[in-house]
Amino acid sequence: MDRPVVLFLCTGNSARSQMAEAFLKKYAGDRLEVHSAGLEPCGIHPLTIQVMNEVGISLDGHRSKPVGDYLGKLSVRYAIVVCEQAEKACPKIWPFTKQRLFWPFENTAAVEGTESEQLAKFREIRDQIDEQIKRWLAAESLC
Repeated sequence: MDRPVVLFLCTGNSARSQMAEAFLKKYAGDRLEVHSAGLEPCGIHPLTIQVMNEVGISLDGHRSKPVGDYLGKLSVRYAIVVCEQAEKACPKIWPFTKQRLFWPFENTAAVEGTESEQLAKFREIRDQIDEQIKRWLAAESLC
């Protein structure tokens, strides 16, 4: 039996969508096929790697991927947009998608301040994404 596919979409695929992909893979194990992509992929932000390492999740092997890698090539059951800019620009209908969800998290790329302040914001957003993933899995009875 094919596993349901979940695709997290963002603009740069550098932070929020990468975090969401990693958390869902951790919690869903092999029950779901999980991916992330960006409209304008720009590489994984170093603070994304750092804050995920802090909670024991390695992003080794992850890379920023363009949405074109998946569009028309993968039957996505859940398309989850995690940023406002991508919400405006992403296809409103993904072929064969059961659900298209919008979970707007603050833009990590726009965080200003000292490195310590930026790190604190990345941690805050990481924790918000973690909690959202757990709530969604429970509500959907996926895990």
